[in-house]
Amino acid sequence: MSEMDRESIESGQPSLTAPQPADPPSPLPPAPPAAAPANNSLGHRIASIVVLVAVVAAAGGAGIGWSLARGISPHPPQISLPAPIQAVNPDTGSGAGAQNGSLNAAAIAAKVDPAIVDINTVTVSGEAAGTGMILTSSGEVLTNNHVINGATKIQVTIAGRSGTYAAEVVGVHLSADVALLQIRGVSGLPVVTMARSSSLHVGDKVVALGNALGLGGTPHATQGTITALDQTITAGEGRAASETLTGMIQSDASISQGDSGGPLVNAAGQVIGMITAGDVQGFRSTSSTVAYAVPSDAALASVNKIRSGQSGSGFIIGPVGFLGVQVRDLDGSIAARLGLNVPSGALVVGVQPGSPAAAAGIGQYSVITAVGGAAVISIDTLGTALHAHKPGERLPVTWVDQNGTHTATVTLIAGPAI
Repeated sequence: MSEMDRESIESGQPSLTAPQPADPPSPLPPAPPAAAPANNSLGHRIASIVVLVAVVAAAGGAGIGWSLARGISPHPPQISLPAPIQAVNPDTGSGAGAQNGSLNAAAIAAKVDPAIVDINTVTVSGEAAGTGMILTSSGEVLTNNHVINGATKIQVTIAGRSGTYAAEVVGVHLSADVALLQIRGVSGLPVVTMARSSSLHVGDKVVALGNALGLGGTPHATQGTITALDQTITAGEGRAASETLTGMIQSDASISQGDSGGPLVNAAGQVIGMITAGDVQGFRSTSSTVAYAVPSDAALASVNKIRSGQSGSGFIIGPVGFLGVQVRDLDGSIAARLGLNVPSGALVVGVQPGSPAAAAGIGQYSVITAVGGAAVISIDTLGTALHAHKPGERLPVTWVDQNGTHTATVTLIAGPAI
């Protein structure tokens, strides 16, 4: 998970999934100590019971595109959309993994493990790790958006196959924290069985599986019970914006950093949820027994809309324009300490070498105030402005630094939204 991936905002701990940007230099207060080296910034968020789940930004990648007829025809060609991925009715019996009223987590895991993948990403600021579930034999993978948020490179490890495989983002549903990936150059893969989550009950036994601590190898399995349904949580990653998710499944199966995007399964090994966040409020920990998962019904609804090429209402399909900056919301006191006469905007805390931002001369501790003519008052508005543009587009970007206000025309490339 890109942090449980996320840390509890209330705990004040730095995110464990992705390296956090350092605070601006003196005279600003010193930045808090890093939680872990970049290669340990794992995809697993840590959410707080009452509010806490993912700050999401669109990730780039190749998406589904439909060819348009060049001429007007009274009989337009029919576009063949992929058949929706269907969930099955959950097995209400004891299931192969149940023994004497308890679960045999090892037996359940053996059924599901072949269709679970490790996801490792490279971002502007470092590396992160998470988990994914194979939905189709051709390599479509379900994961959290926060697992691949901001990724400039996505690599997938498949059980039983050597090496790693490149993956691209087909699309994301920002408000649901759902992403659909496509692994390149694969076929004949095992798939998970998605079961309807609408019939779940408190007390149902479950097993959580994932790339705990980003260690790779055989997925780590823990068991527990569903402790609550239809939960609303708000989670965030470090200093990034937070987002509220609704309808979440809560369980007491222990989850760790790196488990985000992994399956929560029933006794029959059927997926009834996708691990998304955990609550570690009040203590320092890399695991939590207050875990949250996106219900399978909601995750599949998002996936099928992405596969059909739908956009809008929080959906982003296909590649998005990439500027190449790591940003945080501008704090008025920070602006004053930096000597910047700007009330709001997106504070740049990192710039990727060779990116459009670097080529334009946008430096660390600049404040982006406009993109393509749209005002930028926060990292959310920066993301929204960039979502409206595709790789290859040229557009003006305005920023403020200690030398004044600047505007330059940049050519966006494919990549994460911000």
